[in-house]
Amino acid sequence: MRVRITIKDLFRVLRIVRVCIKHGLDEFVHALQPLRPYAFLFRLLPKKSSLELSRGERLTRALKELGPVFIKFGQVLSTRPDLIPEDISKHLAELQDRVEPFPTGQVISIIESAFGASIDTQFKNFEQKSAAAASVAQVHFATLHDDTDVVVKLIRPEIKKTIDRDLALMWIIAKIAEIYWPKAKRFRPMEIVADYQQTIYDELDLMREAASTSQFSINFKDSTDLYVPKIYWHLTSHEVMVMERINGIPIRNIDKLIEAGIDLQELAERGVEIFFTQALSHGFFHADMHPGNIFVLEDGRYCAVDFGIMGTLSISDKRYLAENLLAFFNRDYRRVAEAHIMAGWVPSNTNVEHFESAIRTVCEPIFAKPISEISFGSFFLDLLRVARRFEMPLQPQLILLQKTIFNIEGLGRQLYPDLNLWTTAKPFLEKWTAEQIGPQSLLKTMRRELPYLVSHAPEIPGLMHQLLYKFKNNEMTINTQDIEIRNLNRSVQQMYRAIVMIAFGMFILAFLSLFPNFFTTIVNTRWGGIALFIGIVMVFLAISLRRPLE
Repeated sequence: MRVRITIKDLFRVLRIVRVCIKHGLDEFVHALQPLRPYAFLFRLLPKKSSLELSRGERLTRALKELGPVFIKFGQVLSTRPDLIPEDISKHLAELQDRVEPFPTGQVISIIESAFGASIDTQFKNFEQKSAAAASVAQVHFATLHDDTDVVVKLIRPEIKKTIDRDLALMWIIAKIAEIYWPKAKRFRPMEIVADYQQTIYDELDLMREAASTSQFSINFKDSTDLYVPKIYWHLTSHEVMVMERINGIPIRNIDKLIEAGIDLQELAERGVEIFFTQALSHGFFHADMHPGNIFVLEDGRYCAVDFGIMGTLSISDKRYLAENLLAFFNRDYRRVAEAHIMAGWVPSNTNVEHFESAIRTVCEPIFAKPISEISFGSFFLDLLRVARRFEMPLQPQLILLQKTIFNIEGLGRQLYPDLNLWTTAKPFLEKWTAEQIGPQSLLKTMRRELPYLVSHAPEIPGLMHQLLYKFKNNEMTINTQDIEIRNLNRSVQQMYRAIVMIAFGMFILAFLSLFPNFFTTIVNTRWGGIALFIGIVMVFLAISLRRPLE
């Protein structure tokens, strides 16, 4: 793998090296062989960070100095405890994505450009001072002409260029790490950058966030536990989103919750039920449920905001979770191992006995602890780590699920320190697991698939006849989309073209050596020269346009 790097990129990489050395992160720089000489030079500069700080704290300070896009990257890294050591992820989770708000003139310009009209035609009142400003977007409060209080969220101008530039730099460093870092296979730097790129680009489209908010509202339409703010679609675009303003108590403000007469134990337990309902029943969950995004209304209902990061679980994902949870509750670790293999999460040639033993090592100590000391999030994380050791490919939806479980568990225990996530979740999980695997699941699947089967039933006899006819007459062909086979076909085709061109050139040379006067006679004839030229071009086109081998 070759890394292309411009002079401009080189200077920016050197700046990152300088910041890392300045904050005592020599070990990160020294791990990448091409950067070691530069690290030696920068060590001569004075360090401002004390080496008495942990490496997680030093890394946090370095990311803050590198800017908001790197702060956002640190936040994404903190959601990958399956790859990042705990002492680092703990401090990265504390990073705050706060920057200076962009000027009021730009705010008004963005809004008027999105609406195609003056800001006064859309809002009765618009607060020019931002309520919050982050690296990707900032928020303002406003009032519509019908006196409805709303929140206006805007994408920061020119942020896409900044993100593209910083992402290009991250890819360069990740590629260098992939080649030269001995631990690259374990920490997967390319995978981490790809994960961040997907997350950051998703947050750049406010129409996507508005659609997620709307879907979440539909899922909890009749809920007495959760309220979702309304989206004003006629005032929403890719760069601007307008939604209902919520006047609730921030979930982290415990004193105000107590003053409002909210039962904290009930609130904590309801939060757990809401999470498992959205994740397992709906298969669509809020994946950024930190305290800043959750409020409590006067009637005790939860209210969630900021639907920029969402997780989804497919039917196969939910079945995977159901089978693993059921087997776990029964301490059937072989079944857990088999469920991973049958779902295709780990290679089919995985040694079941070794995999079962590794899972038992993670799960069995849990049953020896008092139930109040068991961390559901830690258990799920350990299970994912074991699966990754056995070459389980990245499952972004499960990583988001695990991260959200950590957030819910931590938030619940802030509200009510004696919260027992297992006791609260187990009845729900047992009921849901039975629905996913038992007769109810079969009936539900049949009801879902029946309309499709009925509509396609008339085609089945004809398709069966075609299949049997081709099989009888040896006309069966298998088409593959395998990447390696397609690459091999391409290589063979290129080799074929090269051989034909060489052979054609040798034929022309041999012909001219045998008949030296023929070429001169043809070229000196006007139409003969044109015909020869067209003939050669046609031969080369025929070779170039020949279809690849099947």
